[in-house]
Formats: sequence, C-alpha cells, structure tokens
Amino acid sequence: MDGNGSGGPSPRPGLDKAGGDGTGTGRPGLVRGVPGLIIGTSLVLMAAVALIADKSGVSQRDSEKLRIGPVTVAVHYTTPSLTMVIAGVLAAVALALLVHGVDMWAARRITDPVREPWQGAKRPLRAEATSHRPAGQFLVTALIPACNEEVHLPTTLAALYGQTMPPEAVWVIADNCTDKTEEIARTLGASVYTTVDNHFRKAGGLNQMLARLLPTMGPFDTVLVMDADTIMVSDFIERAAAQLHARSDLDAVGGVFYGDATPGLLAQLQRNEYQRYGREVSRRKGEVFVLTGTASLFRADALATVAASRGTVLPGNAGQVYDTYSLTEDNELTLALKTLGARLLSPRGCRVRTELMPTLGDLWHQRQRWQRGALENIGMYGISSATARYWLQQLGIGYGVVAVTAALALSALSYFTAGIFTIVIFWVVVGLLFAVERTVTVWEGGWRARLIAAPLLIELPYAIFLQAVYVKSMVDIATGRSKSWNAAKVTRPVS
Repeated sequence: MDGNGSGGPSPRPGLDKAGGDGTGTGRPGLVRGVPGLIIGTSLVLMAAVALIADKSGVSQRDSEKLRIGPVTVAVHYTTPSLTMVIAGVLAAVALALLVHGVDMWAARRITDPVREPWQGAKRPLRAEATSHRPAGQFLVTALIPACNEEVHLPTTLAALYGQTMPPEAVWVIADNCTDKTEEIARTLGASVYTTVDNHFRKAGGLNQMLARLLPTMGPFDTVLVMDADTIMVSDFIERAAAQLHARSDLDAVGGVFYGDATPGLLAQLQRNEYQRYGREVSRRKGEVFVLTGTASLFRADALATVAASRGTVLPGNAGQVYDTYSLTEDNELTLALKTLGARLLSPRGCRVRTELMPTLGDLWHQRQRWQRGALENIGMYGISSATARYWLQQLGIGYGVVAVTAALALSALSYFTAGIFTIVIFWVVVGLLFAVERTVTVWEGGWRARLIAAPLLIELPYAIFLQAVYVKSMVDIATGRSKSWNAAKVTRPVS
C-alpha cells in the first residue's frame, strides 16, 4: 500500500533460510555479538590511551603534511584530548535533547488536545490480565487493504493460499479502486469489502472492516493484517500462531521484513539497512520495535481492547482500532498496544519480502512519511515506559545528525580556509573498527552487501540522506506544515 510491501517475481526466494527456532541462520548468539564486543572493547582501550596521553602530556610527532595531487593533507598522529572528546559528546547530546524538546512541544501543539493520552496505570493487556486466556485452535482471518493493486494482488494471494497453515477467511479491502482489484480478488477466491466514504486510506479501510468483524470474533480468533504487495515466508502464519499458542499473554506477532531483488546501488543500500534491522531483532530475541504493516498477526481481543480504549487511555476516536490521524498507522498501533501493556514479538523466522524504492524521490517521500509519523506519534504519547526506547532511538538519530554535520563542517572549513585536509589517525582507526561492524552486520546479505558496507564511504551518503529526511521532518513539525496522505506508490509489474 505504501511502498513497504513486496512485488518480486516468486513467492519465497531467499525467505526460507530462517532456522527452525525462528532466529535466522541458527548461529550462536555469541557469534552475532562479536563485532559489537570487539568494537566496544577497542573503543574503551582507545579512550584509556587518550586518557593516559591527556594526563601525561606524552605524544608522538605532532603532524606531517603530505601533498596528494592538488590537495594538502595534514596527518595528525597524536591522540585527542579526552577532555575535548567528552566536551564534544556532551555538547552534541545537549543539542539533540534540545531539538527533541522542541519536537515534543511542537507535536503536542499541532495535534488536537483530546489526543493527549491518559498516563494512568490502567493496562488491560498486561501479562497478569491475559495470562489465563483459554487454549485452543486459532482461526485466522486475513485482511488485505488494497488501492489499485491489480498488479501485485495475484502473487500476494497465491503466496497467502500457499501457506502451510492457510487462513480460514481472506478479505480484500478495496479502497477507492479504479482498476480491476475487486474483480481479480473475487476471481482468486477472496471476499471483497468495498470501503464507504473512506478518506483515511489504509487505516480508514481497516477500521471499517474491523468494526464489522471484531464484534463477531471470539477468544480463538486472530486477524492477519498485510499489505497487498507482501510475500510471506511459506510458514509465516504457522510460526506466528504457534507463538500465540505457546504464550497466552502474547497479543501480536509481527513480521521481519527484507528487501526484494530490485537491482541497483540504491536498492542494495536499502537491503543492507533492512538486513541490519532483521539482525537486531534477532539479537533482541524478537523484541518488537514496530509491528510492521507489511504482515502482522493480532489476537482479536487485543484489537478490540485498543478500539475500546481510544479517546480515553489512547489517542484517537472511540471505537476505532487505527488512529486515522497518524501517518504511520502500524507504528502508532504498536505504541497503543504497548501503552495498554501488550506483549508483542517479531520472530526472525516470520520473514516477509518488502518492496524497495527505485528512486531517491520515492525513497525521500516514503522515509519522510515514516520519520514524521514516528516523531508525531511519540510526541502525542509523551515520555513513558512504552515510549522510552523510541525516544532514545530518535535521540540517537539527532545525535548522529549533530556529530556528522559538525565533522563535515569542520573538515570543509579547514580545507577552504587553510587549503589543508586534516586526518587524525586516532579517528581513522575508530573508522576501521566501525567498517568491520558494518560489514559483519550485513554478512548474510551476500558479497554485494559486504562490498557496499566495507568502505564506509559508500553508505555514508545514504546515512546523510536519511538524516536530511529527519531534519526536514523536524522542521515541518516545528513549523506546523500540513502533511499529505499521498504516499509514493510503485506499480512495477511482477516479472
């Protein structure tokens, strides 16, 4: 629906490699943690060296100048002052905190005051309240929101019907379609619900369908929400249902998405990003950051609890599962469930293939919507135990923006004022350590992923691009600029 789906040629290429335990390749957790351990230890040792040099005043040669073509390079061999390093870090953290304080204030200012969530202790989905759910065979109803999806829908439905545990019912929610989406869905055996006066795209269509379904559902009913261009691993539903069966206090199971086979450098950069995300999920043993709209399986009673809590405990309109204000309905629903005390999981074995953005313009539009939606969501929910991790993530992005911008600005200033490009060997070594980390974390992506990650300089412009999206989103929120529902849509034919 929004470019976060899949439109590749076949149902499961590269998806069935997950280990039987749902953690990926089945490699021991220690192996996956080695890069971080090495880098963390090395940085501590380097900080110790900097401290010793700072206290003793001992240093190697100050510097030497090298002439490389038209560029003069000053190579510094001394370790930096620990005081300067700490001061720089503290300054960047302080600035990032200030920026996020402005963001939180702005997000609250531009949203309706009734959307302020109630910060009380009422958490109806906490483990103590849901651990005694009855055990039984789950019934799965699949909901597929679709707006002009005639190209992707046949492949998506074929993969859905090919599940080792197929859903009992499949509904295609046809929203303002002008193509043959409805006709194709019926021909392929799906039921069709046509939205009525829906102005809220995916969230609005799902709300209309769920308002009809949830009152008829019991304790063994589950709802699979997936995009119309999603391809799931063949045992996705079976794996997700098994997790819900094993844990009565578990409320939803989300997918872990990976990039499709779109060619080109930009696509590979996105695949590297998603590869690291999947690896991080595995390291956290499936701890959910976002229940992706690409494909997630919910207990029906959990969704009903969300709908009943809107307008009081949660922001949004009473009786609606999805908040139609949010640009990122999957992110907002995740926060809503966590606020109510829900237990969520994203096993790495529940893999889905997602469509990649083919151009920078498409990627800019997609990521700005994601980023602004995420910022507005945490702004509306405020700081709580359910949102703390999200605030820390955004603070980390803000810190990265400050640090990278400062480094590039100082390098440019040094060159344009003195005609000298400065290299500090200490930071070169740090960079080499990070190059190792960046390479190892995409190792499972193949040789292309490794070649892109190893030099660092290839991925750096991509990181700066994402930081620019972040800055633009912050500015738009702070200035109260209106947002658009017109998401980028790619309709490449399935080949």
